Amino acid sequence: MKNETHIVKRAIIMAAGLGNRMKPLTLKTPKPLVKVNGVRMIDTVVDALHANGINEIYVVVGHLKEQFYQWAQDKEGIRIIENPYYNICNNISSLYVAREHIEDCIILDGDQIIYNQSILAPQFTLSGYNAVWCEGETDEWLMKLEDGVVKSCSRTGGAHGWQLYSISRWTSEDGKKLKKHLEYEYERGNKDIYWDDVAMFCHFDEYTLGIREMQSGDIVEIDGIDELVAIDPSYESYLKKD
Repeated sequence: MKNETHIVKRAIIMAAGLGNRMKPLTLKTPKPLVKVNGVRMIDTVVDALHANGINEIYVVVGHLKEQFYQWAQDKEGIRIIENPYYNICNNISSLYVAREHIEDCIILDGDQIIYNQSILAPQFTLSGYNAVWCEGETDEWLMKLEDGVVKSCSRTGGAHGWQLYSISRWTSEDGKKLKKHLEYEYERGNKDIYWDDVAMFCHFDEYTLGIREMQSGDIVEIDGIDELVAIDPSYESYLKKD
């Protein structure tokens, strides 16, 4: 594989969603602003970006958007982008409204907890996703590699592959391509897909994607209240209300 030659210049954080699987907690607090053991999830993402010298940060907001403006007041380099379509489209709409910033970019979700800041290192060779090797069965998106290049991705999971996580880097060239493909899919009405579908499935053959290896403990993605309680038992009362 070639030496790493690309440097991330900016970040896009996806933070517009309703957080339906975290209700009723997310009826009053957007999921990325939920505190886990005293720290907002999105703060672990922003702190890790800053630690890696990535200070141009776009946060795409929708649900309870006013709370993000208040949150961002004392944050360095944060620019808010509003997604007016967040409640009628899938997250393809969030990247669509931020599409002018995809070149030399790292794209992340705001509702992740970053435990190892080095996984957001700005240097990279090929566009592609952070991934964890999965020996056993998973129902998450699973990639197969040959010589460091992603050859296929399964939406329904499997075993003996690389589990895709919501951290991806895009070169300037691939960013231009992704912008074009996003516009094509979104503007023709394909609004119910994840934005990741655009490169991983809709136009997969037009990209040469790699991965950045991680360990499973480097990051946590919390999907529901039960997973939140497992990390922070102070939310246990929400299990009874659900």
